[in-house]
Amino acid sequence: MRPRGWVLVVAAVFAVLQLANITGRDTPDSKNYLAYALSLSGESKRGVAAATIDYVCASQASAARRDQSVHVVRFHRPDPTDRVTAECRQRQWRQVEPRLAAGQTGGHTVPYMEERFMRIFEARPGYPAFLVPFVMAFGVTWGLWAAGVVLACAGGVLVFLILRTLSVPVPLALTGQALYYVLPSGTTAMRPMTEGLLMALTLAAVWGCALVLRAGRGRAGLLLVAGSLLALFAVKHSQALFLGLCLAAAGALVALRRYRRGRPPGRDVLAIAVTGLCGAVLTVVLARLLHYPSESDSLQDLLTGHFARPDREDPWPEFWQLQGNFWVEWLRRQAGEPLFAAALGAGAWGALRRGGAVGVFLVAAAFTGVLTQAAHPDIDIWGGRLIVLAWLLPVVGVPMLLEPVVRGRVALPAQGHADRARATN
Repeated sequence: MRPRGWVLVVAAVFAVLQLANITGRDTPDSKNYLAYALSLSGESKRGVAAATIDYVCASQASAARRDQSVHVVRFHRPDPTDRVTAECRQRQWRQVEPRLAAGQTGGHTVPYMEERFMRIFEARPGYPAFLVPFVMAFGVTWGLWAAGVVLACAGGVLVFLILRTLSVPVPLALTGQALYYVLPSGTTAMRPMTEGLLMALTLAAVWGCALVLRAGRGRAGLLLVAGSLLALFAVKHSQALFLGLCLAAAGALVALRRYRRGRPPGRDVLAIAVTGLCGAVLTVVLARLLHYPSESDSLQDLLTGHFARPDREDPWPEFWQLQGNFWVEWLRRQAGEPLFAAALGAGAWGALRRGGAVGVFLVAAAFTGVLTQAAHPDIDIWGGRLIVLAWLLPVVGVPMLLEPVVRGRVALPAQGHADRARATN
C-alpha cells in the first residue's frame, strides 16, 4: 500500500474508535460555540437557546446514565436520563430566560453569563463558522462529532506531512500521526472547542516552515504560515499573537546562532521571522480596531470568576502571585506523573538534534501552549486543554528522535545482504 493509503487507514481507525463516544465530550464553553454556529445558520435567538440547552442536557444525561451503570452501589437503580435531563433544562433556562427577557439578545451567542464574558466568544467567529456546515448537514449531536473527527484527523495528517517534508521514513511519519491521535492532542481535538482547530492551524504553520527550509518551496511555505496566522486570528486572536511572536523569536535565534558561527542568517529564516512578526503586529492592530476584549478584560475575567465579583482595582500583583502559585502546584503534580515532562524532553531533543532550524520553529510553536496556560493560571481547568499545544512537540519530535535507530536497523540487514553476496562471489 502507498503511504497515502496508510495515512487514510490510520485516520479511519481513529475515526471509527470515536464512535464509542458520540456525546459527553463537551465542556462548559462548548455551548457558546454551538450557539454562535446555530446563530450563523439563521436560527432565532430562542431557537438557538433551546437547541444548545437540549444538547448540553442530553450530554449530561448520557454521562449520568453511563456513570450509574458502573457504580458499585447505584448500578441497579432506574435509568436517571429523564430526571437529569429535566433538572438540567430547568437550571439552564433559569440562567438564560431572565437575560433574554431583559433584552440581552445582542451578538451571536446565547446569554448564559454576563455580557462582558460573552464578548470573549463573540470575538472568536472562526470555529463557529467551521461548525456551520456540519451542524446543518448532520444536526447538532452528529455535526459536532463529525467536525471533531475532521479536525482531529486533519491534525494527524499534518503531522505526517511535516515529518515526510523533513525526510523522516514513512513508518515513523505514521507513528507521529498515531501519536497525535492517542496522546491528549487527539482527545482534546475531539472536544467541541477551539483547540482542535488551533492545533491544526499551528501544525499548518510548522509545515509551512518545513516547506520553506527543507523543500525549497519558499513562496508556498510563507503563504501557508501567513494564512495560518490569519485564520488563527479568526479562531482565537491570542493564539495568533503568541504564534507570531514565537516564530519571530525562533527565527531571530536561528539567525543569531548562524551569525555567531560565521554563516549567513539565511533569507528563508528571516522571511519566516518577519512573517511571524508582521502577523503579531497585525493581530494587535486588528484586535484594537475591532474592539476585541483586551488583556485587561482577560485578567479581570480570571480574577473575578467570570465577572461574578467586582473588578480588581490593581489586578497585576494578584495575577503574578497566582502565576507563581500555579506553576509551583503544576510542577508538583507533574512530578507525580512525569509522562508529560518526559515526552516534552524527548520531543525537544529530537526536534533540535534532528530537525535543524525547523526543529527550533517546532519548539517555538509548541511553546505557545505554555504561554496560553500562563495567561490563564487556573488549576481547575481540567484536561490540560490550555497547554495542549505543547503536546505537538513530542508528537513531531519523538519520531525524529527515533529516526537514526530505524535507519540503522534498515541499514544493517542491507549491509549483511551485501556481505553475503560478496562472499558468494
